[in-house]
Amino acid sequence: MITRKQYPNHHVYETEIGGRAFTVETGKVAELADAECICRYGDTVVLTTVTCNPIPKAGIDYFPLTIEFEERMYSVGRIPGSFNRREGKPSERGILNSRIIDRPMRPLFDEELRNDTVVTCTVLANDYDNPVEIVASLGASIAIACSDVPWNGPVATTNVAHLNGKYIINPSSDERDAADCFVCISSTFEKVVMIETEAKEAPENIVYECIRVAHEANMEIVKFINSIVAEIGKPKFTFEKAAVNHELLDDLMAYGLGKIEYALDTPDKNVREERLTAARLDFQEKFGEKYEDFDTHIEVCLYKMQKKVVKKWLLQGKRVDGRGMDEIRPLDAEVGVLPRVHGSGLFSRGQTQVLSICTLNTLSAAQKIDTIYPEDTKRYIHHYNFPAYSTGEARAARSTSRREIGHGALAERALLPVIPPVEEFPYAIRVVSEVVSSNGSTSQGSICGSTLALMDAGVPISAPVAGISCGLIQDDDGSFTTFIDIQGVEDFHGEMDFKVAGTKKGITAIQMDLKNDGLTMEIIKNALDITYDARCQILDQIMLPCIAEPRPEVSKYAPKMITLHIDPDKIREVIGKGGSVIQKIVAESGAKIDIDDDGTIHIASPDAESCAIAKKCIDDIVFVPEVGQLYYGRVVRLMTFGAFVELAPGKDGLVHISKLADHRIEKVEDACKIGDMMWVKVTDIDEKGRVNLSHKDAMREIAAKEANGERVK
Repeated sequence: MITRKQYPNHHVYETEIGGRAFTVETGKVAELADAECICRYGDTVVLTTVTCNPIPKAGIDYFPLTIEFEERMYSVGRIPGSFNRREGKPSERGILNSRIIDRPMRPLFDEELRNDTVVTCTVLANDYDNPVEIVASLGASIAIACSDVPWNGPVATTNVAHLNGKYIINPSSDERDAADCFVCISSTFEKVVMIETEAKEAPENIVYECIRVAHEANMEIVKFINSIVAEIGKPKFTFEKAAVNHELLDDLMAYGLGKIEYALDTPDKNVREERLTAARLDFQEKFGEKYEDFDTHIEVCLYKMQKKVVKKWLLQGKRVDGRGMDEIRPLDAEVGVLPRVHGSGLFSRGQTQVLSICTLNTLSAAQKIDTIYPEDTKRYIHHYNFPAYSTGEARAARSTSRREIGHGALAERALLPVIPPVEEFPYAIRVVSEVVSSNGSTSQGSICGSTLALMDAGVPISAPVAGISCGLIQDDDGSFTTFIDIQGVEDFHGEMDFKVAGTKKGITAIQMDLKNDGLTMEIIKNALDITYDARCQILDQIMLPCIAEPRPEVSKYAPKMITLHIDPDKIREVIGKGGSVIQKIVAESGAKIDIDDDGTIHIASPDAESCAIAKKCIDDIVFVPEVGQLYYGRVVRLMTFGAFVELAPGKDGLVHISKLADHRIEKVEDACKIGDMMWVKVTDIDEKGRVNLSHKDAMREIAAKEANGERVK
């Protein structure tokens, strides 16, 4: 006899978010995980699990948290397009979603926790309109909050779009595309801990209101999560904090804090590193024999000493490079720095330098995307590279990191609103930002450099975009200080990296990362205000004097493009049987031809002449004469009753003998011979498509036009 399995810990919880039911189910699957939940929002379903190693990981100085966002093609009823028909590495958007989950959660863990912790979000179903990243984020927060892993959460995550004057919570994909501002916000009940924004030059007040609405929605969700934790949450385990030799730290503070202050007090990163190395060697000579575990603890001690100095200075209004809190580092901008490439821009901000290169190609070079998301192609592509030499490190190159993907996506998101539509500029566009020197704010430097490269390439962007970052330091009493254009040491030891990109008109992108427990709305308002002033200065004083507007023509090395539209019913004629016609056109012209299903044809070639040849061939194929129009054609056949005149290759019409001259003629040969060129006017097209022409009427009309001063070509 078989006994039916029971689920004594099975629970179902439900709330409403944005007018739709949000359901949480626990205690039925993944029983061996430390915690799990299945979250459903509409027809989007995500399974989230948490596993934590009970034994701390030795020999590390960080909390080993891993967020896995597992995309499954079955979730949208598709089979993977790869050769082996199996999901491989996560898509770019999947990586970005894992970062959306990770960034707000990580600061709320104790930094001295050393237990390997893995959060896995598996997408089981995706309906496109109920955002999968929101469901996964909420699932991760619920699972960790209910687990025994120590954590200062929960957090909630909500999307808000501004569309037609309304603020929409968790908009559909169509609403998101149409919105002029879209934000993704994570927050605790009290504070905002993560901001992602994409906007179409949205004013600061609209962006601020979107953030406020999202935070209020998150407060209600946090209440819901806390109610679940109150019922099924596990007690948090205790752990031994990472050992710090406080006696060594005290000795170093007393002996060497002044040396650390001296080391940091310079605008030059190379000098700073040299001074810190010298200080470390001095500390080793002084205390190396006294403390056997000196090498184990020195790095942590040095970090705490630097953080103490930087925080003290910033609270006093002092910065390591001597700038004012609202002062931007020295800037420089150049365009056309590389030969042969289609466009290039070099942007320098202090010791941060980014070289951006723009490449144009035919639309067939657009990126094909095979994911669980609605997009299947990407015409504008932005890649960001961060080599080790940019920071002075001797480290071999690795595969593209999640950070590089994230920064590239941020720059892409910042510039996409100003990229011309395909109808105006029928090119696939790729921009690569090479970080050649890094001392903070490389992502914002890549936005500025890429704007320069696009304009240098002749891409008619609607407005130039600049990016700037804002930092934060808070005192124990809750008072805070913000400062513009953070450099590396301020980013490393500060509490916030608030990155804002936009035009003079408004914001196009925001990304905010924190190392504290969150931001108040007051801090967010202050950051939006000071970054607006800063990016206007960058545009007016540096970027626009370098290149005031996009070049009127694309580079001579870029492919030349012609776009035309034909009747979709004519596509078959242009392609020909087995592609014979279009292959012939390509062979004769040397141009590349792409045809869309709606009859749009894109012709590309390294030179304009090849484009013109291909266009004429296509025009001839799809040519349809119009009644009443004049044409200049060649006589190709003579019959007793008239002459056939070719209007386009393979397209001719009959001039009846009575229409060959304004007087009576006996034979057609008296009026013309094969090979003659003559003006004709289309008088009629019968039901069988036969075209009737008149030379007599054409000449009368031409004479009348010339009498009125019109020139007939």
